[in-house]
Amino acid sequence: MISPADMVLFAAVVREGSFTRAARQLGITKQTASERIGKLEEQLGVRLLERTTRRLRMTESGTTYYDRCAAIAAQIDEANSEVQRRQAEPVGLLRVASPMLYGRRYLAPVVADFLSRYPKASVELVLADRRVDLIEEGLDLAIRIGTIDDSSLVARKLGEGPSYFVASPGYLSKHGMPSAKELRSARCIGFSPFETWEAENVKTRIDPVLTVNDLEVACEAAIAGVGIARVPEILCREALQDGRLKVLFGPRPAMLRTLYAVYPSRLNLPSKVRLFVDALATLTEPVSPPHRGGARRKQR
Repeated sequence: MISPADMVLFAAVVREGSFTRAARQLGITKQTASERIGKLEEQLGVRLLERTTRRLRMTESGTTYYDRCAAIAAQIDEANSEVQRRQAEPVGLLRVASPMLYGRRYLAPVVADFLSRYPKASVELVLADRRVDLIEEGLDLAIRIGTIDDSSLVARKLGEGPSYFVASPGYLSKHGMPSAKELRSARCIGFSPFETWEAENVKTRIDPVLTVNDLEVACEAAIAGVGIARVPEILCREALQDGRLKVLFGPRPAMLRTLYAVYPSRLNLPSKVRLFVDALATLTEPVSPPHRGGARRKQR
């Protein structure tokens, strides 16, 4: 089979008019260049070049062959340049997976800014509360919260997401501020009937008055006075700021989970992935601990 590399070499020899200059341009020796052209002629069964000590001259077959080889060499150069441009400037579709809550709350402004900066790029967001398989599902990167258990992935830490125990002022006014030991008998909003919470170094198996599988519903139920919920700060931030919710058990988070951007390989990382992850990293801001609510503890 004829090697495209030898066809490119032939085009370079003709263009430069010299084995020496063509070999130098391609980073090989003159002898190697001469041997490869000789092998190419042997494979084709025709003489492409007439060689003398002073000059090279194409045969009739060589002239016809050169036109095709020069076109192929130009296409290869164009393909290489296009790939390099894509590496320098984000081009094409970027597929990103994210947990639904994080995606709904944070990703829209990041995507808007990214697409504004790089008009040749496009983005597909896959919002799902499940562990996606990047390779199998054809994803460029994913945002994950918690432990990374796949050593084949590159993980870049974006920040830490705290969760807090919260309740509404109305609930606290009616039931008082519980101690950590009193969570067992408190009206709690959980995600499982068999959930264990830890507050002030006390672990308690709660008995939820409401069990839900959606964090936003849990937060809204807490705002409505149903009970005590343990929810991420990004979800309850506004309600804490405007007083619809109060933090229980001091400013220390109930949970602190690390946020990562993960992607399959660091080798030749496409610019669209690198720049999007950079944008995610700048989005993560330090969060000041919320102030503890002013509700009083239950009298004993």
